[in-house]
Amino acid sequence: MISTVDIIITIAYILFIVTIGLWAGTRRKKKGETSSNDYFLAGKTLKWPMIGLALFATNISCLHLVSLAQSGFDSGLLNGNFEWMAAFTLILLALFFIPFYIRSGITTLPDFLEKRYNKACRDWLALISIISAVIIHIAFSFLAGGIVLETLFGINMYTSIIAIALVTGLYTIIGGLRAVVVTETIQSVVLISGAIIITIFSWNKLGGWEHLTTILQQNNAIDKLSMVRPVGDASGMSWVAVFLGYPILGIWYWCADQTIVQRALGAKDEDQAKAGALFCGFIKILPVFIFVLPGLFAYALYKSGAMDLSSLQTVVDGKAVLNTKGIYTLMITQLLPSGLVGILVAALLSGLMSQIAGALNSIATLSSFDLYKRFYPEASDQKMVKVGRWSAGIALVISLALLPLLNQYESLFAGINDIIAHIAPPITCVFLLGIFWKKASGKAAQYTLWLGSLIGVVVFTINKLYPGSIIGHVPFMIMAFYLFLICVFIQVVCSYIYPVTHTQESNKLYWNSIFEPLHAKGWPGIGNYKTLSALLLGIMVVLYYFFK
Repeated sequence: MISTVDIIITIAYILFIVTIGLWAGTRRKKKGETSSNDYFLAGKTLKWPMIGLALFATNISCLHLVSLAQSGFDSGLLNGNFEWMAAFTLILLALFFIPFYIRSGITTLPDFLEKRYNKACRDWLALISIISAVIIHIAFSFLAGGIVLETLFGINMYTSIIAIALVTGLYTIIGGLRAVVVTETIQSVVLISGAIIITIFSWNKLGGWEHLTTILQQNNAIDKLSMVRPVGDASGMSWVAVFLGYPILGIWYWCADQTIVQRALGAKDEDQAKAGALFCGFIKILPVFIFVLPGLFAYALYKSGAMDLSSLQTVVDGKAVLNTKGIYTLMITQLLPSGLVGILVAALLSGLMSQIAGALNSIATLSSFDLYKRFYPEASDQKMVKVGRWSAGIALVISLALLPLLNQYESLFAGINDIIAHIAPPITCVFLLGIFWKKASGKAAQYTLWLGSLIGVVVFTINKLYPGSIIGHVPFMIMAFYLFLICVFIQVVCSYIYPVTHTQESNKLYWNSIFEPLHAKGWPGIGNYKTLSALLLGIMVVLYYFFK
């Protein structure tokens, strides 16, 4: 439970964000400029700082703060790979994907697939994107937020979730992408600031890096500092699994998921979009140090007797077991003074509200442009916006209904990545082959999406019903890679059976060589996308070398 001062700070923050969101989303209405383009893509006026911060805020939710701290406690820096590997996929987004997205003038990624392939691909991706946004971006975030708020405030988990849903839905459904991006920019700053505060306090409590390494050595846990694990590691996250599996998940998430990429689609121009994506890549360096590392600090504090985790202990089969889901919450209440606790709760709410707001806006966009307008092509802008708002509201209700089912996962972070590993392969496949292989045909992409999704569902079902089977023993990262190879095989074979017939438009939506994207001039100086990409790549190589 937290103090009255902290509760006041938390409530004040929520009111501030709602006010800013409503102001940002409605101020253009007063100027008579409301349109579907303005509502869904912020009038294509976004610049790189807002794009980068909004990308980060949409990605990092309450789920990440809670689950990454838990993973830091349980397995050390290992799951930080999901953060640092994202930098490489953001470079891919900036160099290879954004040029086509911006130049083709698309509103949604399914729209891009229609231009590159056919309408069937567009319909399927729109459907999958909406389903994944509801499950991955909204429901899981609600679940993590509900657990934290129940622990801190003593409010029933589902009651607190419904309250946050109503608040976030208010400014998102009314204000559109402009409201989402403006609030996400603020919430990114709050989120990072709050995480830095808990990192500093836990660092000071522990006494520094030397004390950390000493405690880890005493407990035979020095490998918790390694992000590169050997083949056969019990975690299932060996360097091979990360190297082969993460790109499949990451390319779908960062380059082909509407909820994420929509921020770049609202860019003022191509250079702003590229710089925004790369800026996010630099910010993604931080989570390992301010989200994962504090969990490792908590482990060291616990082992040295400086943290009391008795409230997390449960008895299973007569044995005391530590339920580490609440690690981050205990760090807030045990390490921070009154006042700062309220700021950290505001940071958690920032992550939760950003994730949900971004997903709701992408669902509204997909429902309007890729589903409703498909059947009612003459629909007015006002009708499109209305359909989008209703779709977002319905998605909110469905995500709430899914919570009891998703709550069965022991680890929320493992659960969300397990689901992504079975959704991503066919989508990653058709996007990659679509922009790099001239012969990739629409019919082949269509069958790849259908069969790949079906195979993913079958494998996922077998994994859950028969965990002792051969499939059940394959780590999810390696499984994602195997599923991707199957999808590539299907698309290549089908592309020769059903040869491509390019339209004037699709003939411009693939690269003739891997070096062609580098021909674009870009901004002069250090802000040039090639300079920024090389700098980010160099920093990541150094970091991985240091933490190998």
